[in-house]
Amino acid sequence: MLSRAGIRARPCLGLLQHSQQLKCAARLAPAPCRWNSGLPMNIGVLFVPQQEAWVVERMGKFHRILEPGLNFLIPLLDRIRYVQSLKEIVINVPEQSAVTLDNVTLQIDGVLYLRVMDPYKASYGVEDPEYAVTQLAQTTMRSELGKLSLDRVFRERESLNASIVDAINQASDCWGIRCLRYEIKDIHVPPRVKESMQMQVEAERRKRATVLESEGTRESAINVAEGQKQAQILASEAEKAEQINKAAGEANAMLVKARAKAEAIQLLAAALAQQHGNAAASLSVAEQYVNAFSKIAKDSNTVLLPANTGDVTNMVAQGDLHYTDQATSCEDPR
Repeated sequence: MLSRAGIRARPCLGLLQHSQQLKCAARLAPAPCRWNSGLPMNIGVLFVPQQEAWVVERMGKFHRILEPGLNFLIPLLDRIRYVQSLKEIVINVPEQSAVTLDNVTLQIDGVLYLRVMDPYKASYGVEDPEYAVTQLAQTTMRSELGKLSLDRVFRERESLNASIVDAINQASDCWGIRCLRYEIKDIHVPPRVKESMQMQVEAERRKRATVLESEGTRESAINVAEGQKQAQILASEAEKAEQINKAAGEANAMLVKARAKAEAIQLLAAALAQQHGNAAASLSVAEQYVNAFSKIAKDSNTVLLPANTGDVTNMVAQGDLHYTDQATSCEDPR
C-alpha cells in the first residue's frame, strides 16, 4: 500500500494464515516484515519524490519525516524506517458471507479508497494498515447487513456504503488513515432465493399489468358513460329547440290566419256596405246552403233534416232575415 515509486510493498493478505506469518516475522526481525527490503539507503543526500513521506529514525527513535525534495541525513545514525505514499490507494475487499435481517446469506465484496493523512500514525499506530482496514471493512459490512432485510439491501446500497465509511473513519483516525469511499461491487444471492425473487418480480409485474388493465377498463367505461350522457343532453336540447321552433311556427301561423281572417271580414264588411251588398250576401248564403246539403250522409248513415228541406227559397229568406237583423243591431248604437 504505502511505498515509493518503483518500490512496492507487499500486497495485503486477507487470510488469517498469512497474517499470522506476518506477525511471526515481525517478532523475529527488528523491523516490520513489509519494510525489511526495498527501503532507501542513507547516503547523506536524499531526494524524496512528490506525494511520498519518508519516516526517519535516529538511533532507533523517531526523528522526523522527510518532505519531497532535497534532504540531508547523518549516515549510520539516521535510518529511513518507513516510506508512506500520500496518494489515494485502492484496496479490494475479499468476498465474504453475511446474513441479513430476514436470515438470507449473501456473498458480498467491495472496494476501499484510502489515503494516508498522517504518516507518523500510519507508521507507528498500526502494524499492517491495509490488513487492519480490510478486516474492519468486512466486519462493519457484516454488522450493517445484519440490520437490513434483503429487499432493503438492494435499495439502500448508498446508505450502506456511507455507514461503512463512517465506521472505518472512526476506527482508523488513530492510524492516520482516512477512508474516502467504499463501494459494493457484487452481491451474490443464493440460487433458491434468486428464483423466489424472480417469481416475486414476475408476480409484481402481473399485478401492475392487471391494475393497469382494470384502470383502462374503468376509464373506458367512464368515457362511454360520459359520451352517452353528453349525447342525451344534446338530444334533449335538440328536442327542446325543435318544440320551441314548432310552437313558434304554430303561433306565427295562427297569427297569420287571424290577420287573414280579420282582413277578410273587413273586406266582406266593405263589400256589404256597397250597393247591392245584401243581394250578394243572400247569394253567398244560398251557395253555402247548397254545398252543405251536398255533403250530407258522407260521414254517417244517420241524417237529421229539417221539415222544409226542399224549400230553398224559404231557407235563403230566413238566412237573409238573420243577416239583416245582425246588420241592424250593429248599426244601432243603443
